[in-house]
Amino acid sequence: MGERHVPLTSGFMLTSILGFLISILFVMKLSVTWGFTFALVFLIMFIASIISMSKIEADDKYGLNELAIHDKDHYVKKRKRK
Repeated sequence: MGERHVPLTSGFMLTSILGFLISILFVMKLSVTWGFTFALVFLIMFIASIISMSKIEADDKYGLNELAIHDKDHYVKKRKRK
C-alpha cells in the first residue's frame, strides 16, 4: 500500500510563525531558557509544515485539488443589469 500524505493546515503554519516570533521577541526577555525552548518547538512545527507541503501529490484525492480555492463552488456569479 502506498503512502498518503495530507498537508498540515495553514493554521498550523501560522501558529508556528507567530509562536516563533512571540518566543523571540517577548518570552526571551523574561527567560532565555523558556524563550529558546519555545522558539525551537515552533521552528520544528514550521519545518514540519514545509515538509508536509512538499509531499503533496497533485493527482491524489487529498492533493492540490482539495486545497484550491478556484473551484466553481467558491464563485458567485455576477448578475447582469438590464
